[in-house]
Amino acid sequence: MEGQSRKRKRARHNNPQKIEQLLQPKHSIQHKKKTHQLQSHANQSSAVSKPPKSSSSSNSSSFLDKMRARLAGGHFRMINEKLYTCTGKEALDYFKQDPELFDMYHTGYQEQMLHWPEQPVNIIIKWLKDRSSSLIVADFGCGDARLAKNVKNKVFSFDLVSNNPSVIACDMSNVPLGPSSVDVAVFCLSLMGTNYASYLQEAYRVLKPSGWLLIAEVKSRFDPNNGGADPNRFSKAVCEMGFTSALQDFSNKMFVLLYFKKKEKQSSKRRDIEWPELKPCFYKRR
Repeated sequence: MEGQSRKRKRARHNNPQKIEQLLQPKHSIQHKKKTHQLQSHANQSSAVSKPPKSSSSSNSSSFLDKMRARLAGGHFRMINEKLYTCTGKEALDYFKQDPELFDMYHTGYQEQMLHWPEQPVNIIIKWLKDRSSSLIVADFGCGDARLAKNVKNKVFSFDLVSNNPSVIACDMSNVPLGPSSVDVAVFCLSLMGTNYASYLQEAYRVLKPSGWLLIAEVKSRFDPNNGGADPNRFSKAVCEMGFTSALQDFSNKMFVLLYFKKKEKQSSKRRDIEWPELKPCFYKRR
């Protein structure tokens, strides 16, 4: 009997788990249980109290988008002012130094156009579609070449930078076309340089006799009551170059459309033309 009792005692003391429990105070075991319960409760509470990651990230993304839009808008207005207050040659050199500025400008320009109830390029597209598709067109200051993309006509698209194989990068006062080679010359919101008259003279050079000159411009630039040019004075200057005025459309609240036809017979008399100043168009902060 005494030997069996000693064996049970040895077995009990040789069990590692039993030894650990015996050596560990009872209050320590209870503390562990409580700690585990408290930790579990804390994890559940934090899971409930933390906002969903998607909500936080979406708010951050929205804020960054707004900041980017403000920065882009500021850059657009800066470039826009530059283009209205320099010559075409200076503008060409400006974008040659940093072509990305051209993309920045046109991104801002497109954003501004979204706020217009109607866009002049769409009216010009319709005007061309109502006529023969055999008419050859020169688009001065084509932007994203939207005109060429939406008509069947042969269109020469010119702008300061070319990000498209169909667009020819050049100064609009010196385009790579021969004399009397096109039927329609278009300036859609593109009479921006201080030497805009040289653009119109270039259009006259490349137009065939009886060819069309179509000009769309921001209405405020032809509002003499608010510092703009007198539209009649502007039309007179164009006519003195060798055109006849076919139509002046002031029906749209955002822009004007002026239609001219090149005279069949060119006058041998050359005289200085007094061109009115076209004030810059500065877009509002949105």
